[in-house]
Amino acid sequence: MLADSVEYAFIELNPSLKIPESGTMKTVFRIPVILFALCSIFLVNALAAEDSFKLPSVEEEANLPGEGALRRYDGYVNKWQRLRSEWSQRIEADQNAVVFLGDSITQGWGKDFKGMFPDIKTANRGIGGDTTRGMLIRLKKDVLSLNPRAIVILMGTNDIEAGVEPAAIGRNFDKILAAIQEHSTEIPIVLCRVFPSSAEKKRPSSIIQQVNARYENTLFEAAMKGDSQVTVLDTWTLFANESGDANPLWFRDLLHLNAEGYQKWGTSLSLIFATLGYTETEPEPFELEKGYRRLFNGKDLTGWGVLVTPPKKNAKRPKLIFVDHKKDVSFDGKTKSDDGRYAAINGRLVVTTPPGGRRIQQLWTTESFDYDFVLKLEFRAAPYGDSGLFLRKKQLQVRDYVTAGPFEDLKEYRPQDWNEIVVKVKGGIAHATCNGELLDDNFEIPATGPIGLEGDRGQVEYRRIRLKRLP
Repeated sequence: MLADSVEYAFIELNPSLKIPESGTMKTVFRIPVILFALCSIFLVNALAAEDSFKLPSVEEEANLPGEGALRRYDGYVNKWQRLRSEWSQRIEADQNAVVFLGDSITQGWGKDFKGMFPDIKTANRGIGGDTTRGMLIRLKKDVLSLNPRAIVILMGTNDIEAGVEPAAIGRNFDKILAAIQEHSTEIPIVLCRVFPSSAEKKRPSSIIQQVNARYENTLFEAAMKGDSQVTVLDTWTLFANESGDANPLWFRDLLHLNAEGYQKWGTSLSLIFATLGYTETEPEPFELEKGYRRLFNGKDLTGWGVLVTPPKKNAKRPKLIFVDHKKDVSFDGKTKSDDGRYAAINGRLVVTTPPGGRRIQQLWTTESFDYDFVLKLEFRAAPYGDSGLFLRKKQLQVRDYVTAGPFEDLKEYRPQDWNEIVVKVKGGIAHATCNGELLDDNFEIPATGPIGLEGDRGQVEYRRIRLKRLP
C-alpha cells in the first residue's frame, strides 16, 4: 500500500514518466522509483519547512505585529532562517528549558553557555542583529513552544542603532510581555537592562537609559497591580563606566562582551537562578562558633517579622514605593513574608528584587537587644543591589558596594559573591568591618532595639546570621 501511494504521488509530480506494465520489469523498475520518490518528497518537505522560517518579506511585514522595520542585511536574513530552522528540530529536546531570548549578545553565549550553568537545562534563542520587533514575531515558535521554565530577555540595542524611538521599543516590549503572560502567568521572566555601549556604535547612553526607563515604567505599573512575574537585573550599571558608556574591561568592541564580560553576566544571573530554586538547592555546611546563637535558622523566618510602619507618600519619580504596616506581624514558621519580599531559601534569607524598581521596607527580629554583642553575617548582592543592616533601628548600609557605594574603595569586597560583615557593639558604639576592612569604627546606635534588614533596590541575600552576647 505504501509503495502504491508513493508511486502514485511520484507520478503525480512527474506525469511524463511511464512505468512498465509487465510483472518483473515493473517490480524492478518500481524499487528505484519508490526510493527516488521518497527522497524527493522528503526534500520537498524539508525545503518547505526551511522556507517557513524565512524572514518575512516587506509586504508580509506590513501585516505583522510590532513597530520598526525589520533589518534586511544578508547576514541577519541568513541567520534568521538558518537558526530558526535548526531550532525547530529541537522543540521536543528543549522543552522546559531556561530560554534566553535576544540578539548577538545573547547568541554569543553559544549552545553550551560557556559552561556557566551546568545544573540548568538552557536553550539559546539569540539571533545576531535582531530587534524587539523581530523577537516579538518569532516569540511563539522559538520560545513559547518550548514551555520554558524561565525566560531571560536582553533586547533593544539594535533598535536604537536602527533609529527606532524608545517609546516604540517600549511598546514592542509590552507586546512581548503580554504574549508571555497570555501563554502563562507562572513563567519567571528575567529582564536584563540594555547594556551600555557608545555613541560611536550609534547607541548613546542617553537613549539606552530612555529605553531602560520605558521598560521599567511598564513593570512599575504592573507592580502597582500586584504583578511580580518579572525580575529586573541591572546589567546597565554592571557594565557601565563613569561616563555611562561600555566599560572596555568587559567588552571587545564597546558592544559585544568579552570572555570576562560573559563571566560577570553569568555570575549575576546565577544569583537569580538560585533564588528561583534552580541551583544551590542545599545550604552550605556551616559550624556555629562557640558562644554564638543563630538569629536565622536557615529554614524559615521564625524570630523575624514586621513592625508598625507609619505610611509615607509614595513617589512616582523616581519610582519609589514605601511599604507601611498597621500592626506588628510575626513570621514564625513561615518561609516567606506575607508579600514574598523576604524569603528563606536553602539556608539564605533573601531580600528579593522588587518588581517596581525601588520598594522600601524592613524585616525585624522579634527580639530586642539591650546588651553588648558581636553580630556576624554574610551577604551577597546583585548588581546595584541595595539593602541595609539595622542595629537597634539605626541603619548601616549593606549594598553592592562597588556599584552602589558608599564603600566603593574596599579592596576585599567580592561583587556578586559572599562577603562577611562583623559588628561589635559596646555601649552605644558599633565597630563594623566587611571582610576585615573597616566600614565604621564609631557608629553610634540606640541603647536598645531589634536588628533589621532593609529591602530597597535589587536582590540582596543574607546567611549565617549569628550573635554572641558580650560580658
